Amino acid sequence: MGAFIKIWVGQLVSTIGSYMTVFALLIWIWQETGSATTLALVTFFSQLPRIAVTPFAGIIVDRFPRKQLMLLGDVVAAVGTLVIGLLFWQGQLQLWHLYVVVTLYGCFGQLQTLAYSTSIALLVTKENYTRAESMVSAVGYSGAIFSPILAGSLYPLIGLTGIITIDLATFGIAFLILALATIPNPTRSEEPVVMGWKDLTFGFRYIWRKPGLVAMVIAFSCFAIPSDIGKALYNPMILARSGGDAQVLGLVTTAAGVGGVLGALLVGISGGLNPRIHGMLLGFIATGLFKVVLALGQTPLIWMLSHFAATLAIPLFYSSSNAIWYAKVPPDLQGRVLAADQMIGLGVGAIAPLIAGPLADRVFEPAMQSTTVLSTLFSPLFGNSTGSGMALMYAISALIMATVGVGGYCFGQLRDVEQRLPDHGLIVTEKVESSQVSN
Repeated sequence: MGAFIKIWVGQLVSTIGSYMTVFALLIWIWQETGSATTLALVTFFSQLPRIAVTPFAGIIVDRFPRKQLMLLGDVVAAVGTLVIGLLFWQGQLQLWHLYVVVTLYGCFGQLQTLAYSTSIALLVTKENYTRAESMVSAVGYSGAIFSPILAGSLYPLIGLTGIITIDLATFGIAFLILALATIPNPTRSEEPVVMGWKDLTFGFRYIWRKPGLVAMVIAFSCFAIPSDIGKALYNPMILARSGGDAQVLGLVTTAAGVGGVLGALLVGISGGLNPRIHGMLLGFIATGLFKVVLALGQTPLIWMLSHFAATLAIPLFYSSSNAIWYAKVPPDLQGRVLAADQMIGLGVGAIAPLIAGPLADRVFEPAMQSTTVLSTLFSPLFGNSTGSGMALMYAISALIMATVGVGGYCFGQLRDVEQRLPDHGLIVTEKVESSQVSN
């Protein structure tokens, strides 16, 4: 895992820098607008282009060297960050600038993410898929731990321009490490891919032919819809219920990061649950239940503890799910197959903020702050102040997430996917043995 660890270190450093910029911009947007819909739109514009580009990204990843594609993603991200920094420095930064930049980053970021994901199966052995994925999860949560602390401490001293300068420096470190690393190319088992309709739909057709993978997609989509609605509500909910206190948001986000890193370390040390589907479904249940507690809480301490516990389980279900995909899909096909899977998830992720923001601002928030059926039923649990409506929406979403995990055990195609669908290495072995018998 030597090469993987080197690349992982570079991504860790870069992610901390990027999260510092994101945290600072988040506070700037809230101070400028105070709108959950505006924050949700930033997510929407970052997700929408990913949907359009993903089928093409899958073909590109299966056709071109994945290392070069990852380097390209780093360059585009650095340029986008530099543009935001220059606009802010000149006092000309506006919301539509952010929409444009996150749209551009969404396109190339998806290409980079897919190239990185499909490289894991080439850099580590099957036995280490879950561990490697847990380390990938730890990167994001490490950013959540350190970035709010660093950004909150440095912002008064160096401002957004200074934080963006640090971000660009971390991009440089990640770029250098990646440029010096060696990422092998997969052995081709098919004809070279081309940018045609057959290859654009290949991933979907591959998944459709395997009921176990179809079950995986359906289960994760049913979990992702409420999860993404909750993600869109999280920042404005905490800011609204804390009186716009950025320090409280930073503390809660940091607690979540600690939980995520600890969860990733536990999965990395233990190797996760076996069969891995248990890690996915039990992770769904635990995450959903603890997020219900987060929604019910009305003090920073409850938010911190519950979000810590919720994110403790997230690396378990992500690493378990991804390890199943890496084991079942041959490396040279993973670009197109994982692209199809991710395209479905991205579609959900793009729609969720559009649902969450308007529902919060126009329906649940007004309803919980006035005399309505909703406030009569739920104000004893969630209160009737600013943010109560978002908290109710968050709790409903979290309950659905837990229900998906429980329901997953009722469907054999999902529960027994690892037994019913052989690993890609076993498929090759079966072909060889069949050939030997026929001879």
